[in-house]
Amino acid sequence: MLPPPIDQGTVLIIGATGGIGRELSRLLSRRVRTLVLVDRYAERLEPLRDELLARNPTLGVLIHRCDVGSPREVDLLLSYLESHFVRVDVLVNNAAVGDRSLYAEERWGRVEEMLRANVWLPALLTHRLLGPMLERGRGGVLNIGSGAAHFILPGSATFAATQRFLDGFSEALRLEVRERGVTVTRVAPGPLWDEGREDVTGEPAPFFSVSLARCAREALAGFERGEALVYPGFGHRWMMRLLPLLPRGFKRALGRLALRGLRRESLLSPQAPPVRAEPPVLLTGEPSPA
Repeated sequence: MLPPPIDQGTVLIIGATGGIGRELSRLLSRRVRTLVLVDRYAERLEPLRDELLARNPTLGVLIHRCDVGSPREVDLLLSYLESHFVRVDVLVNNAAVGDRSLYAEERWGRVEEMLRANVWLPALLTHRLLGPMLERGRGGVLNIGSGAAHFILPGSATFAATQRFLDGFSEALRLEVRERGVTVTRVAPGPLWDEGREDVTGEPAPFFSVSLARCAREALAGFERGEALVYPGFGHRWMMRLLPLLPRGFKRALGRLALRGLRRESLLSPQAPPVRAEPPVLLTGEPSPA
């Protein structure tokens, strides 16, 4: 199987300015012909473009602001690609939305946003861009997911469920297209930390967490090797390989412990209301707030 067409190709990165997306943009900036950077945060796109052009003045960079939870804005993104005659060789889906809240206390609008960003968006973009890749006999889809797909996680019911969708979707799609020149890889990171942030307090967990930069390097290396699934970091990788050996009852017990901690944290927080009116949105691939 041929490696994905990264060198001198066109790579579209969804969720490009934060977390893993930002680090992948930096890694790819010296290799690809064109980067198409898409993010909901317009104020981050131009500084990232300028940084990448400083690294490689011959790089082609297109930027487009898109709220990934809005069907209308995603339609505008697809129209933008068509109007600019962009032939996407590699699609990087990295714009998943997460949250930490009991499901009954979650606003339905936020649940719907997670379903759109984490399920509908990668499914739609892959469906629209996969056909031309198959016609050319070359392409790649890199899905940045989460290790949450393999745990029972109270407080993240919707997020974990969407990551299980991405797992099943990626595995089945991979078998459908691998003999036709298209590589599909899912990345399932665990705890991440940003070595470039000066405002981070405390030390990262030394065994199970990895830096965003290392996560991006291992993700890209696994993608180029044609791996189906990448677990970045030595400790996280071995934990995820051992996880299927644990009985489901044990996983439920771990989930109950996590639920107790979540409830205790809610009770101890003087600012936590009984029902969260506006929980924060986190992009997958960004380190949790310290």
